[in-house]
Amino acid sequence: MEVIAIQKTALDGMKNDLRELLEMTENATRKYTPIFKEEQWLDNQEVCLMMNITKRTLQTYKDKGLLPYSKLNRKNYYKRSDVQALLEAGHPYNTNDNGFTDE
Repeated sequence: MEVIAIQKTALDGMKNDLRELLEMTENATRKYTPIFKEEQWLDNQEVCLMMNITKRTLQTYKDKGLLPYSKLNRKNYYKRSDVQALLEAGHPYNTNDNGFTDE
C-alpha cells in the first residue's frame, strides 16, 4: 500500500473543486430530469427486440417518419409510448397507404 502526503490546503482545494464540479453537473442535468422521469426511453437494440425487427427495418421506420426519435451523443433514443403505439397500429410494413409495399 502506498501512502501519499499532501498539504491540508491542497486537500481542501481539491474538495472544493470536486464540490463545484458536482454542483455544475447537478445544475446541468436538473432541467432534463423531468423529461426522463415522465417517459421511458429505449435505444436501437431495445426497440428492435421489442418489435422483433431488424436494424434496417428500424432505419426504414425512421426514414419514413413512422417512429420519432431523439439523438443524444450520436445515439438514437425512442419513447416507449411511441414504439408501443406503432406496435398497436400493427406492422406498418404491410400497408400501402404509408409508402410501403406488401411483402
